[in-house]
Amino acid sequence: MTGTQETGQVTGTKDKDYNIIWFTEACLDNALRLETYIQDAERDGDTELADFFRRAQEESRKGAEKGKQLLRSRLAS
Repeated sequence: MTGTQETGQVTGTKDKDYNIIWFTEACLDNALRLETYIQDAERDGDTELADFFRRAQEESRKGAEKGKQLLRSRLAS
């Protein structure tokens, strides 16, 4: 399948809606993964790295929240 074809007939979900769902899930997964990285850095006493991962985690949470808001507004219509 090419990028020019709608694949919603396969998934039952329009590509643009599926893309928002995928993005939201990826952000949530990233936030979970970063929690492990934060714990690893803290265990090694690397507060600079732990803070870096906390900032990245917060951005992932923001992306997930924005994705959820967009999903709510689009799937409700």
